[in-house]
Amino acid sequence: MRYVSTRGTGTGISLSEAITAGLADDGGLFVPEKFPRVAAGAIVSSPLSRTALHVLEPFFEGDPLANELEAIAGAAFDFPAPVTRVQGARVDVLELFHGPTAAFKDFGARFLAACMTRIERGAAPPLTILVATSGDTGGAVAAAFHRQPGIQVVILFPKGRVSPRQEHQLTCWDTNVSALAVRGSFDDCQELVKAAFQDASLRETCRLSSANSINIGRLLPQTVYYSAASLQVWERTGEPASFIVPSGNLGNATACLWAREIGMPIEHVVLAHNANRTVPDFLDSGSWRPRASVATLASAMDVGDPSNMERLRARYPDLDSLRAGISAAWVTDAEISQRIAADFRAYGRTWCPHTATAAEVFARMPSTQRRAANWVLVSTAHPAKFAEIVERLTGRDVPMPPALASLLRRPRRHVEIESTFRALAGYLQEKCSSH
Repeated sequence: MRYVSTRGTGTGISLSEAITAGLADDGGLFVPEKFPRVAAGAIVSSPLSRTALHVLEPFFEGDPLANELEAIAGAAFDFPAPVTRVQGARVDVLELFHGPTAAFKDFGARFLAACMTRIERGAAPPLTILVATSGDTGGAVAAAFHRQPGIQVVILFPKGRVSPRQEHQLTCWDTNVSALAVRGSFDDCQELVKAAFQDASLRETCRLSSANSINIGRLLPQTVYYSAASLQVWERTGEPASFIVPSGNLGNATACLWAREIGMPIEHVVLAHNANRTVPDFLDSGSWRPRASVATLASAMDVGDPSNMERLRARYPDLDSLRAGISAAWVTDAEISQRIAADFRAYGRTWCPHTATAAEVFARMPSTQRRAANWVLVSTAHPAKFAEIVERLTGRDVPMPPALASLLRRPRRHVEIESTFRALAGYLQEKCSSH
């Protein structure tokens, strides 16, 4: 299997090379040269580590990491992603918050760390992983790479635009993990990361790689839990699953579509956005107009120019094919709040603001549409990460997962910078030259 740029320049490279590079030389994102077809009937839906072996084996074909895939999968998929029924509603929930930082990004971050530590054995100088985060990515990447030899991590997050508990998770690390509070938006952070990768002089000083969903090594493992969940629905009903995916930078949604592409029993994929409505507007109007992000209750989805739209548009090159592949809706903060309160009263389920966007999109559907498919809400984060929002709306304390509680007891440290490339480049050059 070879990996090529979404922009169609250059030749294919191996998976290990694509993971290490993060971004293609032309600024594009890596995608498989061709998508394999996987026999869904031959795949077990649990445990996740076994599902991962079958789903990902074709993507590792011919790569030095192929012989270590079983160990990589075992390290990354050692906690569950259960599909649970909402009692009283015709909908399931895919719970992706049972990892060490209580967010879905734990799966991809741990898988990427397991790959990179094997790729980087004995390499010098250290690899610098540059991460822009709107909330959950940074914490998951920090936890996955903390104290891993030969790798340092620099996390950029928008100052004042993540929840207090998310910020604590981003800034409670030491040794090889550093956090930068950027005076700007997530989009500013993302543009700084892209600029760093494209600056030749900086790349002479630093060996840079990424751990955002622009990295193919973050995105591929996310196909695993969609594969497993769709197989569980198929085993129970004999019909495919349809997913409503809370969406920001579109990595999670892209993974769902890729799972469908390789043959998993997945029917509809609906993207649930907050007030950052770039994607729903594009599907409605046909005009792609990225814009500055706005702050919402679902802060991890506050993205106005989602990177992975480039992968989607490469796979669905015209608007009609894209509309046939996905649909999208957007939800206001008021509707997020109302849905958290209403579903707690009706079903006893407590949603984080991101999961509530998916629940609201489902609730809006005509009853005929709800009955016509096996809908699965994708629950991307534990509500305890947003306790200051959720507890006010439900009137109940949200129990804290033990792993999250242990992180919140750590001391915090970060550096504040302006949202300029000069500020980031100066920090990175000083950090890389010290090794």
